[in-house]
Order: sequence, then C-alpha cells, then structure tokens
Amino acid sequence: MRRIAPTADAGSRRASRASRVARSRSSSGYFFGAGITRSSPRFRCLHQTRCGTGFYTYAGLVDAMKKYPAFATIGSDTVKRQEAAAFLANVSHETGGLVYIDEVNTANWPHYCDTSQPYGCPAGQPAYHGRGPIQLSWNFNYKAAGDALGVDLLNNPNLVGTDSSISWQTGLWYWMTGTGNAGTTSHNAMVNGQGFGTTIRAINSIECNGGNPAQVQSRVNLYNQFTAILGVPAGGNLSC
Repeated sequence: MRRIAPTADAGSRRASRASRVARSRSSSGYFFGAGITRSSPRFRCLHQTRCGTGFYTYAGLVDAMKKYPAFATIGSDTVKRQEAAAFLANVSHETGGLVYIDEVNTANWPHYCDTSQPYGCPAGQPAYHGRGPIQLSWNFNYKAAGDALGVDLLNNPNLVGTDSSISWQTGLWYWMTGTGNAGTTSHNAMVNGQGFGTTIRAINSIECNGGNPAQVQSRVNLYNQFTAILGVPAGGNLSC
C-alpha cells in the first residue's frame, strides 16, 4: 500500500475474482446474483483452495458485505456488476488470485510504521505490512479500519491475516471509504461512471501516469475478464 496522509478515509492498497450482482446475499444463494453459488465449480476455482489458499472464503465475503450494504447494490444492474467486477479484479491482482494473504516482499514490512502518530505501532514496527484482499498497510490505516469496523486492529493487526471475514471487511472498508490520490472512493468511481482506472488511482496511484504500466494492465485485464463473466461492458476510462 502506498504512503498517504493518515486520515479516516486514507489508505491505499491493492486487490480477486468472480460473479453477477445483487439478487441474494445469503451464503446459500447467488454471489452478486451472478449464477455462481457457494458450491459451484466456478466459485470453488476462483475463490477456494484449488486456485488460492482457502483463506478468502465465500462465507467470509458474504459476512463482510453485511457491513457495507451499498456495495454493488447502487445503480442499474450493469453498474452493480461493473462495481463487483472492479472490486474482484483489484483483489485478484493484489492477492495473486487469492493466493497471498501477507505482502510478499518481507523487506518492506518494517516500513509501514508512521512513528509520528500519537498511538505509534504497539504491535511492533513490522506488524502493519500489507494484508488481506486490498493489502491493508500502515499503522494509521489499521487504526482507521479497526475503528470503522469495531475491531482493535492497531493492537491486533494479525486479525486481517487470520480471520476471513475481518480480512474481507478491510477490503470493503477501503473500497467504500478510501480515496488515495483519486479524490473519490472506488465505490463512487464505479457508481458515478468515472471508470475502472479511477479505482486503480484510489488503491495504488503510484502505478498510474506511467509509474508501472504492467501492473495497471494486469488490473485492466482482470477487470475485462470479470466483466465478461458477469455479462456487462467494461465501460470507458479503464486505465490511469
């Protein structure tokens, strides 16, 4: 996650796979109404142990969505599905297809402690490295996410890597509230027609403006795959 100002909706990070939008949110129903159920082969391949770690479970995501009922439920069916596709594409990119829970580059781990914050880094300097579907990082982001979710993530950052529901909740927390350098949240970008490229800028803007075109293209490719699965056009402004 890129370094940004430690505000309540601050943060920045990265992001997974599958489905359609909003008919039923029960764990036994359709995932985003996409015709992908908890037991379907497609969901198992995209979201469970065959293609990932088994940590990022369907049940964990469904439980997390209860915290943010506006996620993928605003606008037309096309807009809802585009938002779902955008979230899942970023998550897939961030986690290597739901494989990685912790940031792979362990050399970066000690860098995410902003000692200027009055609460410091009580769990230890390396404890606030990237974790989860959007790779939550920095002590101030763990505190802000924990405050919003009612969980003490400042003192217990490992919960993002050990509790599937909490992990998914941090991803949705950033998606719904974090702006990065985009000036808007990823949720609002998709709902208001600003395009997938704006979500990249909100999550990891250092890739934009030629910073890392290969990473940007990876996200775009995944988004195109998900919109195809969900049967909707990708829309414009795909890159940043």
